[in-house]
Amino acid sequence: MNQNSEHLRLLSVFHYVVGGLAVLFSFFPLLYTVMGSFFIYDVHHTAYKPGQGPPEFIGWFLVGMGSLFFLIGLAMSICIIRAGRVLAKHQRYWFAFIVACVECIFMPFGTVLGVFTIIVLSRDSVKQLFEPNPVQT
Repeated sequence: MNQNSEHLRLLSVFHYVVGGLAVLFSFFPLLYTVMGSFFIYDVHHTAYKPGQGPPEFIGWFLVGMGSLFFLIGLAMSICIIRAGRVLAKHQRYWFAFIVACVECIFMPFGTVLGVFTIIVLSRDSVKQLFEPNPVQT
């Protein structure tokens, strides 16, 4: 049991690190949002003639997609950090397992962390750590 607790503690720390990196990388889509905002600004504040620059809908598309990917990245980052917390507390087994499965999409760090988390969480002795203690009367 002690080895399993140590593995869960290490996985928890690594989830915090990968979650922090995911927060950092989730800000990159905002570059598309800013670029789209410049396109929209250019159409409305210059002597715009059709055919000279990108149409306004391209700017709105970039703003929408950049904002959407930013929010998705931020939500996934929060889930990864939260999974680290539940691993440390030995709570919410299925939440941690599902986040580990989704993490496998994010190469290379998320894949490695997700696979190791799935391996550790698949052990029967680890599953017992997540079970609530029965009330003894």
